[in-house]
Amino acid sequence: MTKVHPTAHDYIPAAGRDWTLPFYDTMTRLAGVRALHRRLVAGADLASGQRVLEIGCGTGNLSTAVKRAEPGVELTAIDPDPLALDRARRKSSTIDFRIGYAQELPFADETVDRAFSSLMLHHLDPESVKSALAELFRVCKPGGSVHVVDFIEVRGLFARMGHHHFPGVDQLSQLMTDAGFASVEVETEHRRLVGEFAYVRATRATGPTDSE
Repeated sequence: MTKVHPTAHDYIPAAGRDWTLPFYDTMTRLAGVRALHRRLVAGADLASGQRVLEIGCGTGNLSTAVKRAEPGVELTAIDPDPLALDRARRKSSTIDFRIGYAQELPFADETVDRAFSSLMLHHLDPESVKSALAELFRVCKPGGSVHVVDFIEVRGLFARMGHHHFPGVDQLSQLMTDAGFASVEVETEHRRLVGEFAYVRATRATGPTDSE
């Protein structure tokens, strides 16, 4: 396991600040985040019985989209923000929502078929991003994949929500490769009022070519 021990307060709330949390779902809906989630989930080749993880789940919108798409997955979603998790748990009783950090995942090696992250990595400093990706590689089964959508450029309201570290497309792809993933595919999408997003699919090799 990658040894990183964040403190209890070392996170940015889902809405940037605790007092804006009640408005978070409305803001993301107006920004078109549901469409981002649908595209991300559609590219994940979900199947019943798979073990699925979401890091930085916030109020649970992506996780509930995963469950709607494939109710038969075993889904665990983690976030360090207890207030956001309270809201997430109201949306689904079939998802295991837990307090947790992406930099120290509560899974054994090679036990996850699919992992997701939505609009979370840009909240982390560069070293924490590397730690989170190393953890995702560690828990991902050979042949499993990680699916990420995140900002690579932001404007409007979202630019004011929390601290941001935006890796470019090439850097994001390189970070995935450095973490050990054998295949990394990146697509981008521009939204005029919100910014530019990258969709990343990173797959762990099935054979001994994995870089451990």
